[in-house]
Amino acid sequence: EVPLVESGGGSVQAGGSLRLSCTASGFTFDVADMGWYRQAPGKECALVSTISSDGTTYYVDSVKGRFTISRDNAESKIYLQMNSPKPEDTAVYYCSAADPSHLTAVQALGVRTTCYTPGDAWGQGTQVTVSS
Repeated sequence: EVPLVESGGGSVQAGGSLRLSCTASGFTFDVADMGWYRQAPGKECALVSTISSDGTTYYVDSVKGRFTISRDNAESKIYLQMNSPKPEDTAVYYCSAADPSHLTAVQALGVRTTCYTPGDAWGQGTQVTVSS
């Protein structure tokens, strides 16, 4: 069983909304820091948002005010609510986890330079396409 599975992607028009989900299994979810990454066509994998085990959130500047990350520990899920998406948000979106540490979620997850870093939990990704 894969530890993380994303869902909720699809095609949406600019100015619409979309909610991505990531379901975790096989590890203690409530103590894990979680994040959403995206990889646009021809671009590098980029961190979008993180949520720590205590609920602290971070957003990359380009999505602040438009995206909201949340978690439901009872369901072992994180979400990314995408409001007013733009064509430049088009990408494959991945969720990933970081084990508990003394680093903040941003410090632990932001150091990754690629998606699918070895030794870390990653989902298979869900495609988001924003049209104008």
